[in-house]
Amino acid sequence: MWFMTDPRFWIWLWEMENEIRPHIPMVYYHVWDNYPYPKYNAKYYRSNDCVCTISKVTNDIVRTLVPDTRCIHIPHTVDTNIFKKMKSDKLEQITNGNGLADKTVFFWNNRNARRKQSGTLMFWFKEFLDIVGHDKATLIMHTEPDDPHGQDLVAIIEELELYNGQIQLSVQKMPPDELAQLYNIADCTINISDAEGFGLATLESLACETPIIVTMTGGLQEQVTNGEEFFGIGIEPCSKAIIGSQDVPYIYEDRINKEKFIDAMLEIHNMPKQDRQNLGKRGRQHVLANYGMAQFAGLWYQNFKEITELNGSWATRKNYKSYTLEVI
Repeated sequence: MWFMTDPRFWIWLWEMENEIRPHIPMVYYHVWDNYPYPKYNAKYYRSNDCVCTISKVTNDIVRTLVPDTRCIHIPHTVDTNIFKKMKSDKLEQITNGNGLADKTVFFWNNRNARRKQSGTLMFWFKEFLDIVGHDKATLIMHTEPDDPHGQDLVAIIEELELYNGQIQLSVQKMPPDELAQLYNIADCTINISDAEGFGLATLESLACETPIIVTMTGGLQEQVTNGEEFFGIGIEPCSKAIIGSQDVPYIYEDRINKEKFIDAMLEIHNMPKQDRQNLGKRGRQHVLANYGMAQFAGLWYQNFKEITELNGSWATRKNYKSYTLEVI
């Protein structure tokens, strides 16, 4: 049995794992946004034959909390045959047709939800425009402006009096190839979430050779740098607040400094075009080397093969015990 996403969705399944695991192995594909180590998740991790982790942060968390549970790191991937650099003539045709040729274009592709900091981005972008000029840059936000879990983005545009296309909302669902065009139009993609398990949009952006500005949190930090060089700008949090709920008692919320974010936008805006392009090219090589589709498929194939050989399934099920012996 293979399943994925936040543990809160699967508590009901783990509550009856003693009825499932005697027959088939359970494989959980997991991502977690941030530290401190979520000890309250350990019982869920132990209820699987294998936990596959999407980010390096998640991998460290699972291996630390449940070292006796099989753990395999299988990072996210994107289809780099779709998410890639467009031909320059076609790209020029699109940008010229949309009046973006002489502007620095920033792109934000996220759910309009609290932790994504959509309203913060809009207010800070306005302050950036006040510095460089309101005709010098555009922010395209691909999202739902009236998501019940987010902010009223149209109301914020009106509040900031950005009536001349400084912020453009892209609200239509679109296939991957059309989404790839938006990454190509952009000079930089932004994600300043206060907690982000991985952040697939920034990986798509790098695959399209568009550099990124991100918070150094969760999976974003492993995308923007390989530890030796950066493929955009990573902003270290200026504060780490412990927040939580009844289901998630504690987790860090990483907030960045406004001045550092505006400085990052200014750096991208003032960067020569060739330097931005070289930054993006190195970003795509980073994606191909560490998050390629062939690697992704190969890791899953090898993992399922090993799990089947080690644990069997149904008539061949083995190596599962519903009890432990402990010295008290």
